[in-house]
Parts: sequence; structure tokens; C-alpha cells
Amino acid sequence: MWQNISVTEFILLGLAQEPMKKKMVFVIFFIFYVGTMIGNLLIIVTIKFSRTLRSPMYYFLFYLSLADSCFSTTTAPRLIVDSLSAQRTISYNECMVQVFALHLFGCMEIFVLILMAVDRYVAICKPLHYSTIMRQQVCTTLIILAWIGSFIHSIAQIILALRMPFCGPNLIDHYCCDLQPLLELACMDKYMINLLMVSNSGAICSSSFVILMISYIVILHSLRNHSAEGRKKALSTCTSHIIVVILFFGPCIFIYTRPPTTFPMDKMVTVFYTIGTPFLNPLIYTLRNAEVKSAMRKLWHIKITTESKK
Repeated sequence: MWQNISVTEFILLGLAQEPMKKKMVFVIFFIFYVGTMIGNLLIIVTIKFSRTLRSPMYYFLFYLSLADSCFSTTTAPRLIVDSLSAQRTISYNECMVQVFALHLFGCMEIFVLILMAVDRYVAICKPLHYSTIMRQQVCTTLIILAWIGSFIHSIAQIILALRMPFCGPNLIDHYCCDLQPLLELACMDKYMINLLMVSNSGAICSSSFVILMISYIVILHSLRNHSAEGRKKALSTCTSHIIVVILFFGPCIFIYTRPPTTFPMDKMVTVFYTIGTPFLNPLIYTLRNAEVKSAMRKLWHIKITTESKK
């Protein structure tokens, strides 16, 4: 394994260079990040303390919100701070940590989305066996395996990043460290590294998207045998999941399944799935889910009642 010794820090060019645009970036993404954290933490707290949200679907939603919060935190705070900073430097070690965290929580989100699809498949297609198949012990084991799989994926990505030798140029035309922008600076043959990246991140994104789409097609097809009320409830849940899947996997596939080339839109595409999707997920899962909204209202009512008695 090569150990980089030529470059000790990188300079992130960010999303904008002009002072006015940088201020706009600060305001917009500060609002996005605060909204992301409030929305996801609200879901986490609601599921944690609500007695009505004890089904496997909400158990997985808890970890999706946790992954979203961490995933957004790997990039958004630095983007916000750098937008008002004259120095946009990031040390080599911090850059490698960001690559690891970005892929750890991003991959965890992918695996949780797959588990949520599995849960819906069992609930709709095998309702009589649902409580047996999706029991608590099974769900816990699946989440542990998801964390292990995410960790292994991140280790593979950081090994690729550490193998890149940097000979001098340290300007990253991006707002965060990832393999694609780092590959542009590496003084080596990019073909093999890119091939390994596509076979890892690209394969995970593409195969997971195909699996998820097939599972939801099977689920929707099986709804023909359900009652009108059952179809309506299942469609509402599945529609939310499908929206999240498309919003997350579309940009991921665009970034990680192509030759080592860069496009002007790359930064905005990355913004969409690293900051935009974690912001939208709480809105999608709460606005379209009556049970979550009801649980939030009950918890808020209990809190107000408790405070008033004091």
C-alpha cells in the first residue's frame, strides 16, 4: 500500500467562489442541515418513546433516520463553515476520515432501505408468517449485519483512497472528499482504481436499486388480492419508500457507475443525495404516514401536559 507523503492537506473549492454566492450557500445549507437534524431527530425520539410505533418498519425507520443524520453531518457542517471561510483547507487525515464516514453511513442507508423493502414484502405478500419472520431478534440481527457490511464497504473504499499517490496538486474541485474528486489529483493510472470503485460502490448502488425496484413491483402486483382499504394503506407506505429509493439511488448511480470523468453538475448531484435526500426523508415519512404524525402529536401532548403540571 502506498503512503502519501507529498500532500499533507487539500483545498476544497466548494460550491461557489464569489462572496455573495458563498453567503447564499451558507444560508441555504444551514437551513437544510438544521432541518435535516430536527426532522430526523424528531423521528428518532418519536419511535424511541412511542408505544404505538413498535413494528419492524419503524424499527428500520429509526436506523434510517440515524444514518441520514450521520450521513448529512459528514459533509454539511464543513460545507457551511467553508462557505464563510477564507481558508478551505482539509488535512490529508481528515480527508480520509471523511471518505470513510461518507461511505459508512451512505452504505448503511442503502442496506436499511433494502431491509425496509424486505419488511414490506413479508408484510404484504406473507402476512400470516409476518410476526414469525420479522420478529425482534431477526430485525436486530439484520441491522447488525447491515452495520458490518457498511463497515467492510468503507474499509474497501479507504484502502482505495490510501493507495492513491499525490504528487503536488491539492485543489479539489468539490465541497467534500470522495474517491472521484481525489482520483482527479492522483498521479497514477486511474483505470484500475476507477474499475475497483465501480465494482464496489457502483455495484452496490446499481444492484441494490434493481433489487428494490423488483421487490416493489412484486409487492404492487400482489396487492390485487387485497381489499380496497388494504391496497390504499400498502400503496401509501410503498409509495413513500419508492420516492426515497429513486431520490437516493438516482444520483448515486450517476456518480459511481461511470468512467473516471467529471462533469460540471457533479457537485450539485452529490449535494442532492448527501444533503437533499436526508432533508427530504423525514418529510416524506411523516407527511405521508398517519401513524408517525399521530405518535408525534401524542408525545407533544404528553410533554405539554407534564410541563403544565409542574
